[in-house]
Amino acid sequence: MDPKISLNGLGLSNKMLIGMGVSLAAAGGAGYLIYRHLHRDPMPMKWRRVGTLQQINVFPVKSCAPLVLGDQEEYECDVLGIGRGNVRDRKFMLLNDNNEMITARGYPHMLRIQPKAISNGLIFSAPGMSDLELDFSDLDTPAKDVHTSVWGVPLDAMLCGSRYDKWFSEYILKKDSGLKLVYYPYPVPVRATNPRLKKMPFIKQDDSGTFNDATSYMLMNLSSIDDLNTRLKRPVDPLQFRGNFELKMDVDEPYAEDHWQWIRIGNEAIFRVVAPCTRCILPNINVRTAERDIDGEPLKTLRSYRLFDYPSPAMGLHLGLRSPGNVKANDIVYVEDK
Repeated sequence: MDPKISLNGLGLSNKMLIGMGVSLAAAGGAGYLIYRHLHRDPMPMKWRRVGTLQQINVFPVKSCAPLVLGDQEEYECDVLGIGRGNVRDRKFMLLNDNNEMITARGYPHMLRIQPKAISNGLIFSAPGMSDLELDFSDLDTPAKDVHTSVWGVPLDAMLCGSRYDKWFSEYILKKDSGLKLVYYPYPVPVRATNPRLKKMPFIKQDDSGTFNDATSYMLMNLSSIDDLNTRLKRPVDPLQFRGNFELKMDVDEPYAEDHWQWIRIGNEAIFRVVAPCTRCILPNINVRTAERDIDGEPLKTLRSYRLFDYPSPAMGLHLGLRSPGNVKANDIVYVEDK
């Protein structure tokens, strides 16, 4: 623009100029708030080791079994969640005919649907079913989108195709139709923060991930699960809590995670603790048999000593990624050193 040409000369009214001024002032104010937040919640400069990453869990389909992972395989932690290439955590989800998500809370045998990663896709297997191969290149073609939601927070998803719908319907519903397999098509998180977590001071919209219930990462302290198991008649498998990271502490410290603010895994990946993970009935389902516990455990016992001020008991941590990086089993896990 020629510096001699005034903004009024461009045909902008005084009212528009005032509006622009207000917008600039608002932007400046927002910049100050961001600056203040970053300086109020800076990343730690010092870390202390607490243990090692015993197991990584990646769940390609919400409420189905995790991938079987190799001990030395590295997995990427980015804004969408953990995974490798196109295989991302909770990238796929199942909907009913009303475009409502379905989970193992209502259909426990979903936990026996086993995905396996192949070069450019996934193979699904389930008891009594022929294997189903999904090629990711099939998802590159234009597909119909559907309006759905995750725990009341709306978002759009893309249909995978009728042959996938039929396979999942046959296994889960014992019918030829009734379910749809959908995938998350966006390169970044687009869903708003779960309303239950909006008051948490350090959570960001980007932490919502793909089709995750709340955030894109969850960590479980195995010492806490060991302590829980001492209180139960039938010990539970850590996998029943469906965390991405299972931490083996160097020193047995149940519930030490209640006091952590920051977590680093390996040399690069850094996470902010944004909320405790409050629990529904899903951990009551045995991951091997897909049967519900007849006594409502472990939720019943957790409610007796892990309820705090929440409507349901807390076990595990919701994390928000603050610095991306690769992780693998046996990586050292650090927390902030105060």
